[in-house]
Amino acid sequence: MRRAINIVGIVTVCCLLCSLNAAGQIKRRIQQVQQYLDSTAKAKVDQHYIEVPEKPWRVILRYKSNGIAVNYDQELDFPETNEHSEWKLSFEPPMASSVGFWVGYRGTGLSYYYSLTKNAGRYFSLSSTGAKYGLAFRLRRFNVTKATFGAVDFVNGQKSGEYEQSGNIPSPVWIRSAYLNGYYVFNGRRYSQAAAYNQSVIQRRSAGSFLIGATWYQSSFDYSDINNYVFMLIGRGIHRIKVHQANIGLGYGYNFVPFRGLVINAMTMPTLSVYNRVKIDKYDFNYELTPEIGQVDDYGKWDPQTKTWENGKSKKPIYLATGPNDMVYYWDKDSEVDYSALQLNVDLRLGITYNWKNYYVGLQAQFNNFTYKKDDSKVTLTEAFAQMAFGVRL
Repeated sequence: MRRAINIVGIVTVCCLLCSLNAAGQIKRRIQQVQQYLDSTAKAKVDQHYIEVPEKPWRVILRYKSNGIAVNYDQELDFPETNEHSEWKLSFEPPMASSVGFWVGYRGTGLSYYYSLTKNAGRYFSLSSTGAKYGLAFRLRRFNVTKATFGAVDFVNGQKSGEYEQSGNIPSPVWIRSAYLNGYYVFNGRRYSQAAAYNQSVIQRRSAGSFLIGATWYQSSFDYSDINNYVFMLIGRGIHRIKVHQANIGLGYGYNFVPFRGLVINAMTMPTLSVYNRVKIDKYDFNYELTPEIGQVDDYGKWDPQTKTWENGKSKKPIYLATGPNDMVYYWDKDSEVDYSALQLNVDLRLGITYNWKNYYVGLQAQFNNFTYKKDDSKVTLTEAFAQMAFGVRL
């Protein structure tokens, strides 16, 4: 029994020593990371222009208002009647309010926001900045049901009618987006992009710089519930669009310091997509959209096995205003993947920060615009936000 107790004691001591050793290694790793972040923050900066605070830790409380608009445009041609239609489905949810926090060491940290607006989705981001670089990642997912639907009809090239109506669509549209942005500052010795947006450093004198930036953006626009079949018929069966887009751009930023502690920043960067992969998922239907109501009494019943009507035809024509009287049958078609032409996007930012002692307040705004197109369909996503922040250095 004593031997067993001694063995247990030895094993316990060994486990404790291993735990202490592991904890020591983790502590050393953390110290190495902190040393690296300290050296990155202080490296090659002109201290007459950029001040690196001695206190490295920061905690920020934020209030954010986020707005987003999605426009889905579709053109339809009917050569047999020389008619043409331009349809637009627009989603503009109300501004979403959220509260959150950012915590980090030097320029590196993470943030999380809790939405105060129903069905506004969740927002998560990571960011890291140094003297000459910045990296940011954000993730968002939400759904929307209120939409505006409009159409303009043409006959023989002349406008024949116009229609617009707002309301709730039958089933929600889900929108997901992930955004990764990085930039390099050419005049990092005297200009800091982080001074107005990340507050890891303090701009002491006015300065500007050219920046080169790159973004990776991916998003999905999904309204695949069959209750939305009318919009799918308009869009030739399209029910989901997924985009992967890489952009590069050259921009300019300027920090204006009217007096000590206050910095006002403006930055603009047009970007050009160098990789634009669009994946389209489609349904096929037992109906097809036509410009006029046709005689459809002789079609009989639909056979889902042969995918034909009783008279042998595969599709039954309908007019948008009438809708189908029979059950709508649908099935998946092969997905289409397209590498579309170059797209011009834009990144605009404004920021104001005031520092005193170990505290600061800030106001930031950002605007992003992304466009992707496939044949006669085009989706434009515009996202903007403004946020107020209060932070303390520890």
